[in-house]
Amino acid sequence: MNTLILVLILLLVASATGVIARFVPALPTPLVQIILGALLAWPAAGLHVELEPEIFLLLFIAPLLFADARRFPQREFMSLRGPILALALGLVLFTVVGVGYFIHLLFPALPLAVSFALAAILSPTDAVAVSSISGRLPVPPRLMRVLEGESLMNDASGLVAFKFAVAAALTGTFSLVDATFSFFIIAVGGLVVGALLAMGFNLLRTRLIERHLGEATTVQVILLVLLLPFAAYLLAEHLGLSGILSAVAAGMVMNRADLKRVGQLNARMQTQSVWEMLEFVLNALVFLLLGFQLPAIINGALDHSLHDIGDYEFLRLLGYVAIISLALLLSRFLWIWLASEVGLALTRLRGLIHGRPRLPTPDGNGRLSLRLMLAATLAGIRGTITLAAALSLPHLMENGTPFPNRELLIFLATGVILFTLITGSIGLPLVLRNLKLPRDTREFDEERRARIAGAEAAIYRIERFHHDRTGEFARAQTNDETIIAFNDISSQLMAYYRERMALHSTETATPQLATSRELERETRLEALRAERREYYKLRQRHRINDNVLRKLVREVDLAEAALTSDQGQPAH
Repeated sequence: MNTLILVLILLLVASATGVIARFVPALPTPLVQIILGALLAWPAAGLHVELEPEIFLLLFIAPLLFADARRFPQREFMSLRGPILALALGLVLFTVVGVGYFIHLLFPALPLAVSFALAAILSPTDAVAVSSISGRLPVPPRLMRVLEGESLMNDASGLVAFKFAVAAALTGTFSLVDATFSFFIIAVGGLVVGALLAMGFNLLRTRLIERHLGEATTVQVILLVLLLPFAAYLLAEHLGLSGILSAVAAGMVMNRADLKRVGQLNARMQTQSVWEMLEFVLNALVFLLLGFQLPAIINGALDHSLHDIGDYEFLRLLGYVAIISLALLLSRFLWIWLASEVGLALTRLRGLIHGRPRLPTPDGNGRLSLRLMLAATLAGIRGTITLAAALSLPHLMENGTPFPNRELLIFLATGVILFTLITGSIGLPLVLRNLKLPRDTREFDEERRARIAGAEAAIYRIERFHHDRTGEFARAQTNDETIIAFNDISSQLMAYYRERMALHSTETATPQLATSRELERETRLEALRAERREYYKLRQRHRINDNVLRKLVREVDLAEAALTSDQGQPAH
């Protein structure tokens, strides 16, 4: 009963934090959730939730990364794979080595392998925190995609590096060749397991379930999809591979498979609604649980004697947190600058080899501007993966002695999470304020061409359908009224699609098209809302019953949802 009450309280608080964050827009939602979680856990009689790292990774991180991968645009991922991998792999290794040696200089009594382990703990970034801060800021879409792709992939690389560092600390031995080979096997193996599992599930879904049962099993299929990230994670971990990358690969394969499923309307809509709610709940619980750990972590750092490197008062510990956080930000800035310069040089070299000189970018030299490099640096916010890895540090060495300064390492990791979150909350708005983004009309033009192509396909199909049905009517000697009505319906529908083609014609200037579409959207919304209000009035007057009301309101809701589907997305 206590566990059930705790779960209900967590869900209540999670929903409350979403509402509170709306009233305090200056604070990012994760920070509000961490503060509230810490306040609830601080009193002696408060809530106490012990975080088990293995269970945490399975129940929260695996489904969240699966959902992110399932939503990530595949074309953008492939086109930006260079910058994404440079941050997700290169920056992680650069951080582990560079910041690891720096931590060892700060704490000479701390073994080098333990310093590397702490640096590995601090290497992954958190996409949820970045999105919550940058949602209302003018972040270039390309930069946002790179940051999202980085956080999607660097969790696994950071955790694998952490595993090797802890093993070296426990055994006192380390082989670079063996570690590199093991890293390759663990990473690639995890990707393969997740991809194969998702492909097998899609084969079962399309060839057996949907082909023979259609949409009658929509709820059951959604439940199976919800279980897929857990299955991918558990199977990979059981085989000694990366469960995180397995969940990511499963999400990417599901994304690719869903793009080919033309039918299954109800399944698509219900799946989207379920995942939106699940992601909100999991994201909220993740940061609440982080807040719940704060009092115990601070008390552990203060109460335990750090005899290996001396006894430090609280303010001195905070100073070390700030120094390590600044070292992380500096190393991130240097790596981004270096990767930008190397990428520019390689692009120019390819242009010279193929005889196609690189076109200059709006800044005239093709380099990433200082403001964007600072924004990408401040966006390196640490989050829940960092805390889970820190809490998974072993308590004892192989010889039975305590693991060196475990409480200090956990405190430093938690402090870095809060430092980078606060720094990003303050710094990103300052860096990106009044940033003038060049108008990117590529996606808008793609949508314009797609709408025209869709209208042409619809007109062609109406013509073919009209021809086929007219022949059926002639053979069946259908009455003239039905034929006339069918002709009018076909003509009206084709006229509607021709109007759509004219509206999205390339002869219409992009700003004028955007204005026309917005005016049409607003007018249609006003009409739909008036229609819905009238249906409720008819129900209140007992002119229609509940079933009719639900049917009519659902039709209006679906039409309004189609017009407002992009209003809740962050405008980058």
